[in-house]
Amino acid sequence: MLSFIVLSCSNKYDKYKSINHTIDDYNIIPKPSNLQILNGSFKIDDNTVVYSDSVLNNETEYLIQTIKNITNFSISSLDKNFNNTHIINLELTDTINSEEGYVLDIAYDRIDIKAKTTKGAFYAIETLKQLILNSSLNSESQEYLIPALHIKDEPRFSHRGMMLDTGRYFYDVEFIKQFIDLIAVHKMNIFHWHLTEDQGWRIEIKKYPKLTEVGAWRNGTEIGRTPGTKSDNIKHGGFYSQDQIKDIINYAKKKHITIIPEIDMPGHNGAAIASYPFLSCFPDEVTPMNDNIISEKTKELLNSGVKKVVQESWGIKSDVLCAGKESTYTFYENVLAEVADLFPSEYIHIGGDECLKDNWKRCPNCQHLIEEKDLKGEEELQSYFINHMSAFLKRKGKKIIGWDEILEGQVTPEATVMSWRGVKGGIQAAKQGQNVIMTPREPYYLDYYQVADTLNEPLTVGGRGPNTVKDIYLFNPLPKELTETESKNILGIQGNLWTEYIATPNYAEYMLLPRMTAISEVAWYSGDNKKDYEEFLKRLNKFEALYSKMGVNYAKHVFE
Repeated sequence: MLSFIVLSCSNKYDKYKSINHTIDDYNIIPKPSNLQILNGSFKIDDNTVVYSDSVLNNETEYLIQTIKNITNFSISSLDKNFNNTHIINLELTDTINSEEGYVLDIAYDRIDIKAKTTKGAFYAIETLKQLILNSSLNSESQEYLIPALHIKDEPRFSHRGMMLDTGRYFYDVEFIKQFIDLIAVHKMNIFHWHLTEDQGWRIEIKKYPKLTEVGAWRNGTEIGRTPGTKSDNIKHGGFYSQDQIKDIINYAKKKHITIIPEIDMPGHNGAAIASYPFLSCFPDEVTPMNDNIISEKTKELLNSGVKKVVQESWGIKSDVLCAGKESTYTFYENVLAEVADLFPSEYIHIGGDECLKDNWKRCPNCQHLIEEKDLKGEEELQSYFINHMSAFLKRKGKKIIGWDEILEGQVTPEATVMSWRGVKGGIQAAKQGQNVIMTPREPYYLDYYQVADTLNEPLTVGGRGPNTVKDIYLFNPLPKELTETESKNILGIQGNLWTEYIATPNYAEYMLLPRMTAISEVAWYSGDNKKDYEEFLKRLNKFEALYSKMGVNYAKHVFE
């Protein structure tokens, strides 16, 4: 009787054995390393069963839910291979070398996913998700027929990241998780979370409650592009409790995404200084602000004798951390201790960018430390500060990442450099043997306009760009100035979404997509010498359906 059931089930799908396919049936982003087209199609229906080992329970649940979301079929899972017919089989194997690689085999009667780790299995499922979604678009009979293939795939870079600035504007937990979902579907693995700014402090630090009681809120925001026209007089703010952050970390972990927190220092600290004025070189001096855009509430505070307030306008600010006072170092060691205990990531980003040195030049404490430590000016004072924090974090089992300004002094060679002012800093660091993440503002800053015709575009940062989908796709993260050995110091790439003018999740999605999709392919696919932008656009047109399925907003320029 059992053999009859198996035979009947097998015969049911025989008609799908010989279906022919063309390359247009396979539209996968990021492009797989190796794809072989085969005859046949696997039909997903109520009889489909997922078989996997218990170590893959998270991935199995994700696959089952993915199929449910797209097809509305509620398929089941087994921990034992019952009849070897019409199954999706997930297994781990040592025969695959790459930690994040996978093999995906699709035949008319079964799908096999093999990976060395659960990460690889997850990425295979993301590939399968696209194929299932494509089948729903291609089908006239409402059948979900997945074209047969053999894929052997692995990522080009170990760091495939996206940064979200929540310091300028606060985004709720729901959107943070949606941002993580976007990272996951693109087979990216790093969420760089920018948590502190002049305009807002977003992470609960239990030892210093004023950071969120005071620093998480500003009384208004400038209207128009910097230098702005006036204040909107609308209070804005919010922060993430440590319990919320733990929940977000666990959510990301299920999607094999590491969260790297950024606590920016010694610049970009207006919110911290407003909370604890002793952090400034000059606590008794009023926060420098643009007079024409100070909110009415902040004017009241300043008139009442308050000296330090959270910044309400954008731009680089002069009131930075005092690097000459021991109390500043103690404060930030305590902050970083809580951050290090909270985030499992081996890295913590400590900024190091856009630190104006005007206050340090006239600060007795800073000048005394420069003389005492025999430092060559304020640039080396910044390196001294960064190296101190690096040494502290090393004792906590962490490594640091910093923006490329950290190269301007004598920064520790253990620091990973994030090259944002072009690729020059990345080249310098790689030649020095330091690890590098390439994130040049042109073309990888996603707050820049995405088309040259900006008349009908929402307000964003001016004077640079546009950073188009094509620019992003054609960018080569391995500069020709580097030798093959030096190129190995490039850990990967990252797209950055700064949010000075991006106040809502809807606008954030518009600026992210589809440019984030182009970044994902550069990060994953190793065929730089085979790049074909027109071919990428053909696949991107199919990928558009995934945006719609996820319910996200996106820019439609390249689809029109």
